[in-house]
Amino acid sequence: MSVDEVLGTAVLLGSGVTAGVLFAVALSVLPALFAMPTGTYVYAHKLLGRNWDPTMPAVVLCSTGLALALAVVAEGAGARVLFAVAAVLLLGVSAVSHLANVPINRRVKAVADPEALPPDWEDPRPLWRRWHLLRTGLALFALALNAVGVAAL
Repeated sequence: MSVDEVLGTAVLLGSGVTAGVLFAVALSVLPALFAMPTGTYVYAHKLLGRNWDPTMPAVVLCSTGLALALAVVAEGAGARVLFAVAAVLLLGVSAVSHLANVPINRRVKAVADPEALPPDWEDPRPLWRRWHLLRTGLALFALALNAVGVAAL
């Protein structure tokens, strides 16, 4: 197996997990969270985020690095461009996560008692969903470009 094939398999695995997780959250988790009363949502949000936070940034950034590596070592200008654009898109996923979704997550996690929300509490679900759908779209597009790039190897 060549270096390109190993990197290609790894970038598909990483970008596939990224896109799959974000798609699953958009498809199923978000509608469930929107159906909950606010206090229950805050409690559920805290539980759901416990294992995503340490894992997903590593998966996204490793996938970005793999796409960048392929942009450098892949034969053929077309494949290199596809991997470079996919890396930029995955970097966008990371940027949206860290600059938009994570601050919202911190605000929700800071609520001491989900049943006694402060009077100035603003429900973050609509804003969180908009940012999440953006990063989901970026991740799906990155996966598609990585797949076309791997097929071109």
